[in-house]
Amino acid sequence: MGDAVMTDQEFLDHVADRLAGLPAVRAVTLGGSRAQGTHTADSDWDFALYYRGAFDPAELRAVGWDGEVSGLGEWGGGVFNGGAWLVVDGRRVDVHYRDLDVVEHELAEAGQGRFHWEPLMFHLAGIPSYLVVAELAVNQVLRGRLPRPAYPEPLRAAAPPVWRGRAELTLRYAKGAYVPRGRATEVAGALATAAMQTAHAVLAARGEWTTNEKRLLEQAGLRGIDTVVAGLRPEAEHLARAVAEAEALFEERLSRARRT
Repeated sequence: MGDAVMTDQEFLDHVADRLAGLPAVRAVTLGGSRAQGTHTADSDWDFALYYRGAFDPAELRAVGWDGEVSGLGEWGGGVFNGGAWLVVDGRRVDVHYRDLDVVEHELAEAGQGRFHWEPLMFHLAGIPSYLVVAELAVNQVLRGRLPRPAYPEPLRAAAPPVWRGRAELTLRYAKGAYVPRGRATEVAGALATAAMQTAHAVLAARGEWTTNEKRLLEQAGLRGIDTVVAGLRPEAEHLARAVAEAEALFEERLSRARRT
């Protein structure tokens, strides 16, 4: 007979123990949909390992799980510091590296209403540096101890105009460079990016954390942008109307968030 398949709790304990046992690792968390109770049976398992000092990804690779283990900094080199895509006990597992010195710095910065923007693969709007603070607030701590911050009021005041400004510039460029030429694909990209940027502004205005873009539009009430994008045609007049519709939608949602 083959090995029995682990239950979810046995699997969780198995992975958490192995990650927590790696040199320099101080804490392990469960994130993503499984930490928030929105997962399905085939959802990935998202873990983060928090390390202090010199963490060597080779130690994770030596555990022997199938998959790809990145070096430090290979996923952009910023707050999102690399990780691994693995298969453990037949289940898809993502592991993210989190440098505790960086996380604590960004926690202090967010408390003062300060953050910076970083590009990240697969994220249309990029990410705010306070993403790692959001993870502390919403992820489930499996091993070790980590702070669980509330949403800082200074960040709630400072972040919305930054994100809204980025959205306005995105659409301004589209209106100047793409709309007059009937470039529907480029306008679609600009609308999608501006929608994500505005969604960040909406959630910040509400003091609500988000850790990625997967449900960002739903959280912000901006799913209506789908109708605008789906109806695009490569005609300047039509594209101009579509951008105006998007701008009205964005402003309505942001105005509502400011009143909460």
